Amino acid sequence: MPRLKLTLEYDGTRYVGWQVQPNGVSIQARLRQALEQLLGEQVELEVAGRTDSGVHATGQVVCFGTPRVLPLKAYWKGLNGLLPEDIAVVRAEEVPPEFDPRRWSHGKRYRYRVSNRPSRSPLRRFTHWEVFSPLDVEAMRRGAAHLLGRHDYSAFRASDCQAAHAVREVRRVDIQGTSGEEVSVTVEGTAFLKHMVRNLVGTLVEVGKGRRPDTWVAEVLASRERKRAGPTAPAHGLVLEEVFYGDGPPPRTPGGTADGDDEE
Repeated sequence: MPRLKLTLEYDGTRYVGWQVQPNGVSIQARLRQALEQLLGEQVELEVAGRTDSGVHATGQVVCFGTPRVLPLKAYWKGLNGLLPEDIAVVRAEEVPPEFDPRRWSHGKRYRYRVSNRPSRSPLRRFTHWEVFSPLDVEAMRRGAAHLLGRHDYSAFRASDCQAAHAVREVRRVDIQGTSGEEVSVTVEGTAFLKHMVRNLVGTLVEVGKGRRPDTWVAEVLASRERKRAGPTAPAHGLVLEEVFYGDGPPPRTPGGTADGDDEE
């Protein structure tokens, strides 16, 4: 039976997140409906990671199996004709039967966007966190350096995170942009805890505002206490940009693969 891997781009503004929920419309529900129209049957969807309400994606990965044999173009152009305008398939490919989008992931890259203009921006209100106080970008970069490596990130996990442990490896925290304009925070890691990226960004913005020194970030990380960190940045500034894969599943070391199915 063919196994398909779809890469999705979506604007999460109108949705309650990836997963089907009783309180609103989800990305998963819309994709499932479109696939049922295309295939004439229901399919079980597996995803690389759940995005939270309002979070966007340019590289979300979804897999499913189906007895129907269709050209790959049907899962790209054909499916896009059935999906709403804020969800699109950007790539479709066949993968081995054993491919698991979550367990085979070698890591993910997220980008968080901050609008740092002194006044509000109507065009950025659903895609950026609007922070009106000038940000010290260099101080944020110095603070971000403390987050690199393999650590226990308990200080940056949501209180209801269900992951068995908080050990993760962060490979990259790159801050680009100019104070008074746009600032973006790109984070790459092996896996992430619930709200981890948003909590990292909220902490770095505290440094950027001058409320805390850059060395405070290291103190927060070492404390393993969520109450010591900064606020959770709003969901709508976050984009899941890419999920990385190799030729097979990565080694199963603590923090080396996603533990549980937590949202970002």
